[in-house]
Amino acid sequence: MLTRKQHELLSFIDSHLKETGVSPSFEEMKEALSLRSKSGIHRLISALEERGFLRRHHHRARALEVVKLPENMAHQALPVRREGAKPAPAAPGFSPNVIRGDFSSRLPGVRAAQDAAAISMPLYGRIAAGQAIEALRDDGVHIEVPMAMLGAGEHFALEVAGDSMIDAGIFDGDTVIIRKGDKADTGQIVVALIDENEVTLKRIRKRGNSIALEPANAKYEPRLLPVDQVRVQGRLVALLRKY
Repeated sequence: MLTRKQHELLSFIDSHLKETGVSPSFEEMKEALSLRSKSGIHRLISALEERGFLRRHHHRARALEVVKLPENMAHQALPVRREGAKPAPAAPGFSPNVIRGDFSSRLPGVRAAQDAAAISMPLYGRIAAGQAIEALRDDGVHIEVPMAMLGAGEHFALEVAGDSMIDAGIFDGDTVIIRKGDKADTGQIVVALIDENEVTLKRIRKRGNSIALEPANAKYEPRLLPVDQVRVQGRLVALLRKY
């Protein structure tokens, strides 16, 4: 299942290829999706590539290939926006719901949803080992989370990429709810920042002056790192899944 932004980007790339014969630039894609930075485009392209919808031809400039389209894509095509042209007006009744997120600084305040039994919180982006933290600092959407799943403190949501935590019941495409904080007990699943550059979701183990970040999948090896190279950003408190 693709997110709305993934649908929009895939549709725009497909339309651009059919009309011009070349893939759009990152600037054109950023403008078409009304994003503020190109890092969000990198994240969306990686997600589409992982799901088998796009193929990147490396060492070739602007080389994207649409491998397949979802069945419901035909009526969702985004028009190709020519350089210098004014953006097309939004469809009647459409109002984008986005928020500027900053993963490393204070999170935006959580607002009460219309339904008092739910809270609306920022959904930042995809989290996977090896992904630069800048990829999470981009426009996102709010999601509604039942209050019963939360406790005290600030929370944010992240979309999971990959299968490194499947034995803990966390699958690719799931949404994890994270309670912001810099402390965690051994055995808890946390969002960890490595060397101020890489962010990952793993189980944490404290071993003397080192910290082990353990996957929940036998295909992957734990990572043992010095304490000063790992900074906890928050811990897992809940999980959402769409079927």
